Amino acid sequence: MLIQKIVQELLDIPEDKLAEIYDLIHYFRIGLGKEPLKPRTPSLLTGKLGEAFFEPLPEEELQEWE
Repeated sequence: MLIQKIVQELLDIPEDKLAEIYDLIHYFRIGLGKEPLKPRTPSLLTGKLGEAFFEPLPEEELQEWE
């Protein structure tokens, strides 16, 4: 039976990791009762981009990306 397999797996998890497993199960169960999100449809943005969008980044910001 599947529930017995789950319990056996839980028994084999180290004690210091059980809080993580509890959170996973708890939030998974809570999510089961929620309405699924509608998938997002990719599309182009409406409106116009300001000129600042095309300005180069300051050198210090560029350095943070490297």
